[in-house]
Amino acid sequence: MFSIDPRTITERENYKFLIGSIIPRPIAFVTSLSEEGILNGAPFSYFNIVSSNPPLVSLSIQRSGGNQKDTARNIMKSKEFVVHIVDEQNVEKINATAAKLPPSQSEVQLAALTEVESVNISVPGIREAKVRMECVLEHALELENEDTPGCDFLIGRVVQYHVESDIYENGRIDPRGLGAISRLAGHDYAKIGEIFTKERPK
Repeated sequence: MFSIDPRTITERENYKFLIGSIIPRPIAFVTSLSEEGILNGAPFSYFNIVSSNPPLVSLSIQRSGGNQKDTARNIMKSKEFVVHIVDEQNVEKINATAAKLPPSQSEVQLAALTEVESVNISVPGIREAKVRMECVLEHALELENEDTPGCDFLIGRVVQYHVESDIYENGRIDPRGLGAISRLAGHDYAKIGEIFTKERPK
């Protein structure tokens, strides 16, 4: 077993170790609105469930040179955002939204995604996702590394679910029907593979 002190390696080496070992990671496509009304869209794989009671999800949005990304800045100002699950059918368009654009341009328009109005918040979602969640900002933490802001850790409360009817039955989502895509390292992704069942000990 090889042992590494994370303080002795570079930020890039820490990044490669973490994204190479913590796999697969679910991918959230997040829409947010700028103060000028531009619909921003970006994918994030530092994303997961926090709690089901209340329903909370988390996003960790890395900074670049201490500068906030558009998504984090928009969410912290408007307190609203929409999380979409990336799947096999929308991954090509979602990947296109990872392009670096100025705040005045919409990644949603760039990728030719279809805006759809939300029910409880002002931020639109996209029609191409089989599952989307309207969220309001619950908590925002600025995480530092040696006194330099490294990322914005955001926790959102889900205030409305949207799911395609043909993958939702008896309160359960069909994982094959959803076809969620997960993130690996580098340029690699993974599909849902073999599914097996293990009952928890009583």
